[in-house]
Amino acid sequence: MAGAARILVVDDEPYITDLLGAALRFEGFDVEVATTGAQAMAKALPGRHDLVLLDMMLPDAEGTDVCRRLRAQGVSTPVLFLTARDATEDKVAGLTVGGDDYVTKPFSLDELVARIHAVLRRTGAVLAPAGPLLEFSDLQMDEETREVWRAGTPLELTATEFNLLRYLLVNGRRVLSKSEILDHVWTFEFAGDPGIVETYISYLRKKVDCFDPPLIHTVRGVGYSLRLPKEA
Repeated sequence: MAGAARILVVDDEPYITDLLGAALRFEGFDVEVATTGAQAMAKALPGRHDLVLLDMMLPDAEGTDVCRRLRAQGVSTPVLFLTARDATEDKVAGLTVGGDDYVTKPFSLDELVARIHAVLRRTGAVLAPAGPLLEFSDLQMDEETREVWRAGTPLELTATEFNLLRYLLVNGRRVLSKSEILDHVWTFEFAGDPGIVETYISYLRKKVDCFDPPLIHTVRGVGYSLRLPKEA
């Protein structure tokens, strides 16, 4: 499919729709928003979107009911549920009515974007090359297998370290502020100490920059950047 993938975000909280809209547009998606089940039914017409990001709890309907009705009307657009419910039966219910995946709140934006890409690839809604690699200098990341190499040597990263490094890689050479990193790597509801970014940058440096040249640089008073020393 040519062009940007089209996503319908269905949630009744303006903070969430604004945040998701901005983040998904930054990732290259076209975004439309609905705030009720009725709006979702009116907008989610066959062929109009490549994916529906659907909250489980809407003011006028359950997300599962919206999904069931869409499927009954012949709308086959992939549905990724957003849910604050982490009980197994709630997740199974979403998949049973025709959902394709779910993400439990709170979630990191990078996790959500990765899930969206996975659903789009799996359902064939958007054609994408298999096993894409993110690369910068001699640093490589496979998003499908969650493997990372530096100078051909495998690196063992925690889930948070992986998500942080991914955000640095997709924004190579850009200077990223702590607040940007918090919004994209940690959960959108995170209210902890922003110093956690500095802590995890330190963890990453011990694993990534034990090779030469160092790639993770601090831009004083601004933030962090993945770049070669001559660019720092």
